[in-house]
Amino acid sequence: MPVLVITGTGTEIGKTVVTAAVAATSLAAGRSVAVLKAAQTGVGPDEPGDAREVARLAGGVTAAEVARYPEPLAPATAARRAGLAPVRPRDVAEAAAKLATEHDLVLVEGAGGLLVRFDAAGGTLADVAGLLGAPVLLVVPAGLGTLNTTELTARELRSRGLDLPGVVIGSWPEAPDLAARCNLADLPDVAGAPLLGAVPAGAAALAPAAFRSSAPHWLAPRLEGTWDAEVFARREAP
Repeated sequence: MPVLVITGTGTEIGKTVVTAAVAATSLAAGRSVAVLKAAQTGVGPDEPGDAREVARLAGGVTAAEVARYPEPLAPATAARRAGLAPVRPRDVAEAAAKLATEHDLVLVEGAGGLLVRFDAAGGTLADVAGLLGAPVLLVVPAGLGTLNTTELTARELRSRGLDLPGVVIGSWPEAPDLAARCNLADLPDVAGAPLLGAVPAGAAALAPAAFRSSAPHWLAPRLEGTWDAEVFARREAP
């Protein structure tokens, strides 16, 4: 898959750390990797954004952004309030396609969830994936409430004819509660797609070298890692 789009069921659920884990794992497998942030919000001109955070954790990736807005809002709203041009799905798709000519894998990270609006016309990350014909990896929270948002997002992807290769839990707690442990069995059911990994809570605080050596153990073979969903579920079973 030369381009993989990474979205989530909401914001602050671990999309960037999952993107970094996928990047680190692919780099360890000998691939060249680019990371493209479709729309970076909530950071100033000289502040590091999500793409740079992926590069810090994963190592030698090409990090790029299509657009950047200062306020931590949905991209369309942030662009309007800043008096800046919005990012269009075609802009993101064209940037990703160009990077794909120069790299083995391009990871396109969205902002917020799948249907967060980029522009006044209602363009979204789902439109980007459609233009690229790219699969969409879904990052989800571990605990209570995740089943509903996961199923809604998976249904939307399928209604658009987009491929959902699997789901990754963006922050697996050190002491998971009953809901989180039960969700290991329920998430694949509601998503209609397998669990492809679970990144431990606090992974972004690891030293980069430790992050890179650990990342393959958090992701399944479909993402070039060694994580085994069945073994993990048995270990965490309620």
